[in-house]
Amino acid sequence: MKDHKGWHSRGYLPHLDAPGVIQAVTFRLSDSLPIEVVERLDHEAEVAKRRHSLDVALDAGHGDCLLAFAQPADIVERCLLERDGPDYRLIAWVIMPNHVHVVAKPLIPLPDILQAWKSVTARRINAWRGCGGRLWQPDYFDRFLRDDAHLAAVIAYVEENPVKAGLCERPEDWRWGSAVRRAGEGARAP
Repeated sequence: MKDHKGWHSRGYLPHLDAPGVIQAVTFRLSDSLPIEVVERLDHEAEVAKRRHSLDVALDAGHGDCLLAFAQPADIVERCLLERDGPDYRLIAWVIMPNHVHVVAKPLIPLPDILQAWKSVTARRINAWRGCGGRLWQPDYFDRFLRDDAHLAAVIAYVEENPVKAGLCERPEDWRWGSAVRRAGEGARAP
């Protein structure tokens, strides 16, 4: 196992990979954004505006939206829950039709966690589909959370994402996320 990287760059923004630092992570399916959207986003100079534009584009539901189907979404959710405890503390998550948001406190290096999530879920989902090929975009977006107010805002954003995208009326109505668990098992949709 590798050590935490501390402050580092993946070529465009600084990242912090340190034990116990709560992180918000977004990773997406390989077909989640058309090339013209990616090119437009690449020209956004301001980071906050670029991030907002990316969120809007992902919520528009581009690509096959494989995670809108129960079996692949269940595979991703089970994978997130499997290593909660030994590798990270899972705080909040939502599985959207073409991307996933997670808030967690890593106990091992964040890149190792993402690599495990992506490789395990790709193998399982591709077996379910009866095909191979790349499932996930190679990179991911991560942001460390500065304080309790930032954490609360990001949890609210993650859990309310399906409502904002027009997929349900209340966060706890969305089957694949932490909001339904917070509301209790009785609130789960079939």
